[in-house]
Amino acid sequence: MITIAIHGAEFFAYHGFYPEEQKLGTKFIVDVEVSFTPVSSLKDDKIGNTVDYEQIYKIVTVQMKHTMKLIETVAQAIADKIKNQFPFVDHIKVTIKKMNPPFNGKVEYSGIVISV
Repeated sequence: MITIAIHGAEFFAYHGFYPEEQKLGTKFIVDVEVSFTPVSSLKDDKIGNTVDYEQIYKIVTVQMKHTMKLIETVAQAIADKIKNQFPFVDHIKVTIKKMNPPFNGKVEYSGIVISV
């Protein structure tokens, strides 16, 4: 089993339950971990035998542009797109942190984790 990961990908996006969040936007941090059994030997040194983390980043980038009320929905969409593009994947973990959530107090971030 191999796990590839992207940690700390930063995006400015407009996800949020409240209309003000969808209007003003905020910074989000996304982590993605993808575990899989290689399609073929890694000794072949071919990108097709693994999960291309550049493609994972592109999937995250596209999904972060689609404004949603819930970051849970965004994380699930990211996981679904990864599974569609890389059907041999065994496990996907997506973490999304919303920096400076709109609470009545100082909070560094709120966040969710989806594991599928």
